[in-house]
Amino acid sequence: MRLDKFIVKSTEYSLTEAKAIIENSRVVINRLIVIKATHQVHKNNVVTLDGKVLTPRRFRYLMLNKPVDTICSNVDEKYPSVLNLLDVDKVTELHIAGRLDADTTGLVLITDDGHWSFNLTSPKNKCKKLYTVKLSRPISSDATTLFAEGILLQGETKLTLPAELHIIDAYNVLLSLTEGRFHQVKRMFSTIGNRVKSLHRQQIGNLELNLDSGQWRYLTPAEVDALSVLN
Repeated sequence: MRLDKFIVKSTEYSLTEAKAIIENSRVVINRLIVIKATHQVHKNNVVTLDGKVLTPRRFRYLMLNKPVDTICSNVDEKYPSVLNLLDVDKVTELHIAGRLDADTTGLVLITDDGHWSFNLTSPKNKCKKLYTVKLSRPISSDATTLFAEGILLQGETKLTLPAELHIIDAYNVLLSLTEGRFHQVKRMFSTIGNRVKSLHRQQIGNLELNLDSGQWRYLTPAEVDALSVLN
């Protein structure tokens, strides 16, 4: 974790205040004064501020069922941020691990553990995400094979990784992906001549969504550990 963020997580100071504190040589790591806010703090480091040892607050891990017309951002834009739905302290310390488009609903993970979220969303770990997809046209008979072999998206040179497509009926499918390219699901169906009418993320790894739209809850330690195995 960056030193300035470590101080924010260990005190009541803002990020701006933390940077000023560091620049004023008030922070010591393992008996050495550190004046760079970007300095990385590791688990075995002893960090002191004005001689007092700092202990960061415990990390938080939440799931939320994202409603339509909300955005996975820390600030409101055209649509409101999903963080407005949370009733927690220090909400500005949280971030979204794996974003969804404004018109996409479903499972969103929210945390203040940057290492956990980075590894969870890293393409190399191939964490599966399960989506329910409603289409505007009947699904083609060869779609399952095409998705399993990989799709060449417009403007790209590499095929998508193999994806599992399960057809529920002509207009509804389940799609499991292990990567997250820009607008990937919509672009994959567009490539085979179809259009996504609605998209809902139901599962990440082995964690299934079990909340109504707009609701949230903390993950259990077992759920956090299960997703950590992917790291």
